[in-house]
Amino acid sequence: MLAVRKLRPATGISIEEVPPPSAPPPGDVTIQVHAAGICGSDLHVYQWGTSYDFMRSRLPLTLGHEFSGKVVATGEGVTNIAIGDRVAVMPAGSCLRCSNCLGGDVHLCTDKKTLGLTRDGAFSRFVNAPALDCIKLAPGTDLTLAALLEPLSVGDNAAAVGGVTSGDTVVVLGPGTIGQAIVRAARWRGATRVIAVGMNDKPRLETALALGATDVIDLASESSLKDGIRALTGSTTADVVIEATGHETSISDGLSILRKGGVLVSAGIHARPASFDLTSFVRNQQQLRAAHGSRRKSWEIIARHIATDPASVRAMVSMEMSLRDAEEGFRRCFERNVSKVVLRPE
Repeated sequence: MLAVRKLRPATGISIEEVPPPSAPPPGDVTIQVHAAGICGSDLHVYQWGTSYDFMRSRLPLTLGHEFSGKVVATGEGVTNIAIGDRVAVMPAGSCLRCSNCLGGDVHLCTDKKTLGLTRDGAFSRFVNAPALDCIKLAPGTDLTLAALLEPLSVGDNAAAVGGVTSGDTVVVLGPGTIGQAIVRAARWRGATRVIAVGMNDKPRLETALALGATDVIDLASESSLKDGIRALTGSTTADVVIEATGHETSISDGLSILRKGGVLVSAGIHARPASFDLTSFVRNQQQLRAAHGSRRKSWEIIARHIATDPASVRAMVSMEMSLRDAEEGFRRCFERNVSKVVLRPE
């Protein structure tokens, strides 16, 4: 079968024929992949940024962790999933034994085996995955949109960590896939105003509008973030700011537009340390929180939304292409003129 692989700790990917996975071991299922999205983390892996050096000892492996498909085989002991079930999969592969897992935070597992990062993933026709990580989809769910469950669940988790609620004004820094998912989640959670912010990001900001952003700001045409917020709202502060850029100034920028007592959530992966005015932060009694991955509850919430309101997320899918053309898909993602590129295995 054809697969998109990371062979060595250097820039690039390889598209090559590999054997299909062996029969699923106890607790696993084999899934025939219908659709798999290219994630921002896949782009980091392509470039081989330092934040992903933890993968070095696992190479070579098949990439891909945002996907949906149909179960075609089950391993011994699997009772929650049956052959023929249509599923999306939480990719973290939690151990279910560490203190975080036992406490209910399986996405913070200390010994996780993540699909597409530390074990073979879904940029292929078939993939083995833990049955307990499968989310069974409602009948009629669009399988292409179901491949969006992972980023949308990450967005919902970030909004939940920020305590987004009815009536809030929320500013989302970064209009990439996760930023767009946060926009959609904030609207689902009742935020009255959601402002998406980017830099030279017209196509992705337009997608953010289609996903429910009430306003967008392109900093390429604004003198400052504060001025852009003031022009829209008459105020310079928001109830919740969620950064999904990973830029070293995003924390200080976010705090500068956050109201006293407000919450800033960092959901971006940062290649460099960030600095901010700690005295102002303390005097304003602002809260800084981190959001990473997603809880099962978010997956279940998003699965219901996609089943009942598919139109609300369809704008996230910019293009679909054959897995064979993955190199072109990655190139389009790097150009930042698309939102989600979905690959279809052959």
